[in-house]
Amino acid sequence: MGGSRAPRRCAMAEPLTIRRERVDDLPVLVAQLDRMGGPPRLDEHLPPQGNWGGLSRGWVTVVWLTHILAEADQRLNHVEPWAEQRLHPLRGGRGQRVDPLDLSDDRLAAVLEALSDATRWQACEGAWPQPVWRVYALPPERVRLDTTTASGSWRVTEAGLLQCGHSTDHRPDLPPVKGMLSGLDPLGVPVAMDVVPGQRAAAPLYIPAIAPVRESVGGCGLVSVGEGTMAALETRASRQAGGEGDLCPLAETPLPPAELAGDVGSVSTGHQPLTRLTRLTATGTRQHLADGDERLERLSAEGAGTRRAWPDRRLGVRSRQLTRAGETARRARLARARAAVTGLNDRGRGKRRFPARPALQGAVETSLARYRVLGLLAVQYIERVRKRWRRRDGGRPPTVPGERDLRVKAVLHRAAVATAVGRLGWRVYATNVPAAPRSRVQAVLASRSQDLGERAMGRRKGHPLSLTPMDLERDDQAPGVSRLVAVGVRVLTLLACVVRQRLAAARTVLIGRYTGHPKRATARPTTARLLNRFEGLPLTLIREGRRRRSHLTPLSRGQRPILTLLTCPVDIYPTLGPDSPTPP
Repeated sequence: MGGSRAPRRCAMAEPLTIRRERVDDLPVLVAQLDRMGGPPRLDEHLPPQGNWGGLSRGWVTVVWLTHILAEADQRLNHVEPWAEQRLHPLRGGRGQRVDPLDLSDDRLAAVLEALSDATRWQACEGAWPQPVWRVYALPPERVRLDTTTASGSWRVTEAGLLQCGHSTDHRPDLPPVKGMLSGLDPLGVPVAMDVVPGQRAAAPLYIPAIAPVRESVGGCGLVSVGEGTMAALETRASRQAGGEGDLCPLAETPLPPAELAGDVGSVSTGHQPLTRLTRLTATGTRQHLADGDERLERLSAEGAGTRRAWPDRRLGVRSRQLTRAGETARRARLARARAAVTGLNDRGRGKRRFPARPALQGAVETSLARYRVLGLLAVQYIERVRKRWRRRDGGRPPTVPGERDLRVKAVLHRAAVATAVGRLGWRVYATNVPAAPRSRVQAVLASRSQDLGERAMGRRKGHPLSLTPMDLERDDQAPGVSRLVAVGVRVLTLLACVVRQRLAAARTVLIGRYTGHPKRATARPTTARLLNRFEGLPLTLIREGRRRRSHLTPLSRGQRPILTLLTCPVDIYPTLGPDSPTPP
């Protein structure tokens, strides 16, 4: 009898695991923050405390800011689950260890606490921009200052940061926090961010906002451009004491009536002609920007502890575009006001009539005030006494004998209208910068570039940073998240700057950046349109036993030129999927 054969063992198949992660624009954002020196600067000035382990505080801040830029969400408890689905792209192929627990909400709260420390942040903020100016070759021209608010759902306390005050978010039910953002032209790159309680006035914030900018650019002498609240004499005296220039519109938008009447009269008679302000366009032609005149005043005020006196230039500028738009709107209001006043006492079903003249005069003045045309229409009141008459059909006549009928007649007061139109489009700017050739043109262009600051504020409060409304556990964390979002604005601004500079140097344009317009070209693409080209880029991670493979969808022909324009390393995407086929 033969021996029994041992049972044959079947080879067990190795388990296969397939995981997909979205890459999108994460490598670009992380590379940009790394290039700006974000992690080492943050690690140097915001060192961890206690038993902090794992990812450094600087890299935690960078990953969190990447989440804010990619998802337009600044809530702390949304970062950890987001990072858990994107661990491989966040590591970036550099061997940087990223664990979801490194981005828990308690660690992010510790980062906010460090960012909210004014002393630490000022040291970090003063040292950070220096390498940025060198890397991107951005010579600072002038400082642009602007204030804004951000609201949050907190209870107002006596010592809290959020206090009831004027909110630019149109949310009077939410207490705001106020921030002063300082940026450098020609790009409006944010340099400093100061956060104060929401009830503080804007005028005293300009003096402390200049110091971090002066430290960042390594000196003084820059011209500060601000809003009308910067025209306070104490603020301007402090700027004069520091040897720095300023440019701001006066609080009164138009010229004072008496002063403007004399100027307009001189101009109309030819005794004081206005100077044409023009600039040379890219096509080589001269563009007529505005008309203006200039006068000199002597100011004196207390600033920086001493009494200062300086000659102040007042630039009266009349914009041609604003004048035309204002005249069109003014004449349209005049036509509507004239029709409303003329038909005020007409008969009609259900229409109120004014039998007495005082009541009709009050209604006329109310209508003229509503249309803002007081003094521009000459109003006449016509009173007639109805006689007895009969209708042919034998019906009851509409009036009774002896009834008084009041009518209103309105005609244009041509002289007053001409005077009012002559005052349209004017704006007065105050500056301590000495007169120089083309200085008035430069002042006009600088004031018209105020949208640089407004654009930065729009990015900060709206998409893609979405600071408002702030969703934080404590109101003392508001300065930290505001400063973090300001760094995000800096990232977005520099990305667009690099692309536009390289396009201008190569004298070329980008095509296919607009959805629905594949052939539309642009030489000034926005950061959002550039980053949207990488949306939906997947990474496939395959694990079979001890063998691991990663495949990344090859970049398209429209994505590769963007990386070249952004001056990103060529391997930021291929290193994520080394097993991917080489694109043609």
